[in-house]
Amino acid sequence: MAVKKFLFDLGNVFFDWNPERILKPIFNDDERMNFFINNISFPLLDTRCDAGITIEVAVNDAVKKFPDFEKEIKLYYPNHRNMVGGFFQKTVDIFHKVKELNYPCYILSNWSAETYEGMEDQYPFLKEFDGKIISGRDFLIKPNPAIYELAISRFDLIPEDTLFIDDRLDNIEAAQKLNFQTIHLINPSLIQKLIEPYIS
Repeated sequence: MAVKKFLFDLGNVFFDWNPERILKPIFNDDERMNFFINNISFPLLDTRCDAGITIEVAVNDAVKKFPDFEKEIKLYYPNHRNMVGGFFQKTVDIFHKVKELNYPCYILSNWSAETYEGMEDQYPFLKEFDGKIISGRDFLIKPNPAIYELAISRFDLIPEDTLFIDDRLDNIEAAQKLNFQTIHLINPSLIQKLIEPYIS
């Protein structure tokens, strides 16, 4: 199980990311909010911006498709940072332990280039990684195999010797097809227990 390098996702691995944190105060009922998440915010805003589309273009396109939700669509990104309810201390702690043991650590995250701006100032531990792929900067998005290939090339990874940690099963399965070792992180409070066998 031993590995030589670590490749981390950010959302729901390091950060408590939940769009309902900002959407519940905006919407009066859960049914309308859930429609917005499933049909607008995830496919038309988050996914497109994570893939490199600008916020302005994504918002304008979404308003054209769902004009009845114009108000909510236009409130989404001004409140975006508030979707992050802080970081998971246990993840940061195990990251620091891994770094102290001289394992190279990298980020592979679906995140808009525009909304990532300022994150490293707000959360300085992000500056401690040996390299980062923020999907919106490279116009690629997980689980597209090309973004994993980019990580392999950019960070000189050998997948069999690299542990990839992500909260989404589709991203984990894509990594496994390329022979990465993986942890599907469903409960961030367990991350130390899950990683320790790889570094002992």
